[in-house]
Amino acid sequence: MYAPAMVNSREEHIRGDDGHAFNGYLTLPVSGSGSGMVVVQEIFGVTDYIKDVCARLSDLGYVALAPDLYSRIDGESVIDERSENALPRAFGSMQKLDMAQAARDSVSAVEHLRTVAEVTDGRAGIIGFCLGGGMAFMVAAASEPDVAVCYYGSAIPGNLDKAADVHCPVLFQFGDADVYITAEQRAAVEKAFEGRPHTEFHLHHGPNHAFDNHRAAMFHHPEAAAAAWKQTVAFLEREFPA
Repeated sequence: MYAPAMVNSREEHIRGDDGHAFNGYLTLPVSGSGSGMVVVQEIFGVTDYIKDVCARLSDLGYVALAPDLYSRIDGESVIDERSENALPRAFGSMQKLDMAQAARDSVSAVEHLRTVAEVTDGRAGIIGFCLGGGMAFMVAAASEPDVAVCYYGSAIPGNLDKAADVHCPVLFQFGDADVYITAEQRAAVEKAFEGRPHTEFHLHHGPNHAFDNHRAAMFHHPEAAAAAWKQTVAFLEREFPA
């Protein structure tokens, strides 16, 4: 677990493809610069957990940016996973989200991150969790991030017609007890990318959805989270070193 207050962070201002301005949370590595990684939120918003993910990535040497995809909705934009009725409240916020526009805003975040002064090589990848896992896939299909990491993206199975449009290295992480993504849907994702170079598919035994989120006791699976992060780090070191 990482403490966001201990990293060098700031608010970043992003502009969407339609001129809409929204914020993002940006963290820097100790070196002060590196390649970029966009971190796409769960349905809970840009929470302390998502900020922790940014800190983890900056610890690996990346400039990490978590855009606020809820900036366009009315209502709660950050829901504490530990608070009362957190899950139904988060679903309520997500249901107000224009998914196509959120995907375009995620593309805008990648494009913005490439221009940030501390991203000295102009490269930027994307990683997403839950809602963000689907967004990372949509961004990989719609644009050209340098890498995409998709943690349990429930929107992926329904958009596999876009698989051929994904050209960057891509990593998929799923749990086999996920109540939101069926075994058949996971198998369809694996089959769609079977045999493709620079592609990995990992299925972890035991965890439900959102198993990486250490703040969501209803989902967190420490063993699977640790194993998946180790795989993710190794994948990034091979395919998109900071």
